[in-house]
Amino acid sequence: MAAPADQKPALDQQIFDEWPAELRALFDGSALASKIGFTASLLTVDESGAHLRTSLLGIGELYAPDSRTLCIALWPQSRAARAIARSGRAALTFVFDEAFYQVQLALAPLHADAAGLACFTGSIESGEAQRVPYARLTAGITFDLEEGKDAVLERWTQQIEHLKRAAASAAAGS
Repeated sequence: MAAPADQKPALDQQIFDEWPAELRALFDGSALASKIGFTASLLTVDESGAHLRTSLLGIGELYAPDSRTLCIALWPQSRAARAIARSGRAALTFVFDEAFYQVQLALAPLHADAAGLACFTGSIESGEAQRVPYARLTAGITFDLEEGKDAVLERWTQQIEHLKRAAASAAAGS
């Protein structure tokens, strides 16, 4: 039996393999101060392959140089950096514009001077956004900067600049 014409579908799902314009703008490395609080969850698989691990990333650790790519800056000693170096795979999840996003990434190390960061570049294998008509997502995991806001913004700006240079260098070498 079909749903009545005036009834909305239970799930609005958008599938993509390149960044929609609004996400490209989110990850463009600009206006970081206006994007404070945005948090993404980076999911990786640990060395044993038995456990999923989550790392929370702020907007200053994510940069999309083009419509199909995401560059990520991580601390080199982090579990996520080690897992990505080993497997080359991760998933990024976040809430944006009242939708839940999940993006599957194939990642490779970016070999560039990254000021002590482990940088990776990833291509989107698949992405999806989900919304439901009966509930509006207003936030995922968010944060406020309590102290040292200017120092964090400066670090993020430097990290994004390193990611931009590394991404440009990688693109030039392709």
